[in-house]
Amino acid sequence: QVQLVESGGGVGQPGGSLRLSCEASGSIFSINVMGWYRQAPGKERELVAVHTRVGTTNYADSVKGRFTISRDNAKNTVYLQMNSLKPEDTAVYYCHVNGVTTADGFSGMVYWGKGTPVTISS
Repeated sequence: QVQLVESGGGVGQPGGSLRLSCEASGSIFSINVMGWYRQAPGKERELVAVHTRVGTTNYADSVKGRFTISRDNAKNTVYLQMNSLKPEDTAVYYCHVNGVTTADGFSGMVYWGKGTPVTISS
């Protein structure tokens, strides 16, 4: 069973920075895709950024140039550095993982973290 633990959310100011972390645990050999989604109040969950094991990244247009996703494969951890934050970045941020190979073999399941809230307000 794969578990995801997120950290780093909280309250920030417009123009400020926050860094999110998500560590995947379990008998994990490798993870294909790790990333972040977010859900603002009254809106659907949306992609923020994803990072494949081989280094390919993809960002939502709304965060390009401001957010940077990175990962440490040895630690099964993905990070999201958020700079130049805006009030519209306020949302619950969810860690997302899929394409996991564990001691039981490859799984096509999608795993989600419980979410960490980010509030940007002056």
